[in-house]
Amino acid sequence: MPPQIALPLNGGCQCGALRYSITSAPVAYYWCHCTQCQRASGSAFGESLRVRRADVQVRGTLGHWARVTDAGTTTEVAFCPVCATRIWHTRPDAEFCHIRGGTLDDTSWLEPVAHIWARSRQPGVEFGPDALVFEKQPSGLDAIVARWAERMGSRFTP
Repeated sequence: MPPQIALPLNGGCQCGALRYSITSAPVAYYWCHCTQCQRASGSAFGESLRVRRADVQVRGTLGHWARVTDAGTTTEVAFCPVCATRIWHTRPDAEFCHIRGGTLDDTSWLEPVAHIWARSRQPGVEFGPDALVFEKQPSGLDAIVARWAERMGSRFTP
């Protein structure tokens, strides 16, 4: 049986001025390979841990700005105004936000169940055999959420 993951999940920025706790189980985790996520992360992809916004408690001050995505939608980005670490992104008035997985204190349990914008992936990036792969933005996240539920089951404990 896989190990249990204790809630809350905690994380923060590079400089420590901003900290957060997630009090409920995430509903999905996937990697985005769009060129904007590559640029924003300075890496081959952006990590998206989908959680309910109402279940994220922040200590410190968040900075915000908005950008237009490759899919043509607006995304709000929350970051630390001291060190500029991106913490999450979300659509305006959305129920969920997407925490950047690398900002968690413990990332040992993170494994993506899906990859979006795969047509933009960097050379050498390979996908797991059971990962969902979308060449562009999927029309919805239902399949990704379902795959996450299959994989993670009831691993999160209060």
